[in-house]
Amino acid sequence: MPKSVNQKQKLLFLLDYLRQNTDETHTVTTPQIIDHLAANGIRAERKSIYNDIQTLCDYGYDIIRTEGAHAGYRIADRTFELPEVKLLVDLVQSSKFITTKKSRQLIGKLEQLVSKNDAKKLQRQVIVADRNKTSNEKIYYSVDVIHSAIAENRQIRFHYFDWNVRKEMQLRKDGRFYQVSPWLLTWDDENYYLVAYDADAGKMKHYRVDKMLDLSAVNQARCGRTDYEQMDIASYSRKNFGMFAGEETTVQLLCDTSMTGVIIDRFGASVAMRPYDDTHILARAQVAVSPQFFGWLAGLSTHIRVISPDSVVNEYQIFLQEILRSYTDMQ
Repeated sequence: MPKSVNQKQKLLFLLDYLRQNTDETHTVTTPQIIDHLAANGIRAERKSIYNDIQTLCDYGYDIIRTEGAHAGYRIADRTFELPEVKLLVDLVQSSKFITTKKSRQLIGKLEQLVSKNDAKKLQRQVIVADRNKTSNEKIYYSVDVIHSAIAENRQIRFHYFDWNVRKEMQLRKDGRFYQVSPWLLTWDDENYYLVAYDADAGKMKHYRVDKMLDLSAVNQARCGRTDYEQMDIASYSRKNFGMFAGEETTVQLLCDTSMTGVIIDRFGASVAMRPYDDTHILARAQVAVSPQFFGWLAGLSTHIRVISPDSVVNEYQIFLQEILRSYTDMQ
């Protein structure tokens, strides 16, 4: 049989066909493979298919031949198994910093990692539109610029915005650029943050990446290396609730024993903790005292109480009183 025009692409078409149409419960037969190749302008005989399959196996692909009622071929080795791809889809869906549009694009690409039949299973779990997603479509460009600046030891500058009551972006610092030395990208409280050194303030700060606009690298070397190398980023994230900074203080918390897991989840397994009585534990942790920390405490009702230092106890009481007063004033 004379060779067809696309004969050199035969193995590629065969491999793609196996990837798209086979999995643990689906196989393709030799006639189906021959028909698929023919549809793409490639002539093939049964014997040549056997040889091509063996060539792919010799190269390292795990292609299984099954016998019986469902005799055929299926590809067994994939970079990602279906449960792994489902996990990645869940992460994309739940990530607030990824826009709805980009979420759908990424999920579409993830579907290409599995067979067509398994991709249908992914579609049944895809719910993106109602999630609380960012609207900053340039975040992917921003992340790339930040990574490049870190690799090249360069500073960056950007505008930083808040939302106003008209749901409009309002630039901080009257529209002036921030200029900082980027050191690390981290994930906390469902948001992507840049940890960077602010030379004017003389300390490390963090910034929400989805709130950055007009970001670019600056041809100046980064500063703040000593501060960064002395920084424990895991501890930093645990202390700063929702990445809101405050005065760092060691607090003692009296907790119901049922709150043991909550304390470990928040402050890590190394948190100082001991039994207090039959129904309580005493925990000690360093936190950045802020309204976000107090909000976390309030959400746990009477199950966790601050017992020291007195200054934090007083601040928390004032925090609660002001909330109560705001409701009393409405009457």
